[in-house]
Amino acid sequence: MPEHRGPAFVDLQVNGFAGVDYNADGATTEQIAESFAAMERTGVGLCLPTIITSTFEHFRDCARRILDTRHPIVAGLHMEGPYISPQDGFRGAHPRACVVGASMDDLRRRQDAADGQIRLLTLAPEAPGAVAVIEGAVAMGIRVAIGHTNASTDQIADAVRAGATLSTHLGNGCPATLPRHPNVIWDQLATDALQASLIVDGHHLPPATVRVMVRAKGAHRCLLVTDAMMAAGWVPGTYRLGDLEVVADPSGRVAVPGSLTLAGSSLTMPSAVGHTCRWASLDMGAAWAMASIQPAQYLGLSPRGQARVTWSEDFAVVEHVAFSPGTLE
Repeated sequence: MPEHRGPAFVDLQVNGFAGVDYNADGATTEQIAESFAAMERTGVGLCLPTIITSTFEHFRDCARRILDTRHPIVAGLHMEGPYISPQDGFRGAHPRACVVGASMDDLRRRQDAADGQIRLLTLAPEAPGAVAVIEGAVAMGIRVAIGHTNASTDQIADAVRAGATLSTHLGNGCPATLPRHPNVIWDQLATDALQASLIVDGHHLPPATVRVMVRAKGAHRCLLVTDAMMAAGWVPGTYRLGDLEVVADPSGRVAVPGSLTLAGSSLTMPSAVGHTCRWASLDMGAAWAMASIQPAQYLGLSPRGQARVTWSEDFAVVEHVAFSPGTLE
């Protein structure tokens, strides 16, 4: 069976893991710490726990519980929203009632509440005040990504000029039906200044789409994320993402019951790497870098620790994972 070892994985977008929701009022610091330990056992050395669109008070409380773990896996926080599109489809599973225009006052309040640990902000370029907030966030040392957006070609270009450098889960956070062209996927895919994070689970992006996106963007501009929620590393069943009830089915798909709206994933990083090898016809070194060195470099960090993964012969099944904060023997 194929085995590979290298720098531990770096996940820029994870909403929960191993039965724990980082966006839930009921999650305790102890439970969150246990979920981080479980995530390490999948080869992840660093992550950005992700807090989705919410009120300031909810963001503050979630951030506090996460940061109080003082776990070395936490490289900072990913603030996904609330400055996103309010439109159905583009908004995804984010609560409409909490979507607001972009404001530096609000961002500063949230960054202060997070002890300066917001490392990545996802917003929609068309949100009122977005360009000024992109410029302000970059000046504060926060990376800015485009996501959950119905921006025009010009609005995307304006966001990039202001300092946006990443597309959050490219190909998702948008309706099932879009104009053939132009649309937010083509415009971001064609913009070399934007790296792209991809959820390679077969549900968010089918195999052929992964292949085309990696070819168009270039593997060196692609970063693998899981967008995992509490079902990841756990079992199929009914779960919550914030206030939303979702179902994780045996195929790994996570969605609102009776809806096409996906709500995070149950993906783990070793599976994402294996899928990427198969579907994008990449060698293991290139796919592994998309999940480790490249996202770390995007944050200006080095990966923490080492991982070793054994897959089935076709990379479809993860057989074994080992993680070490040092060097694997």
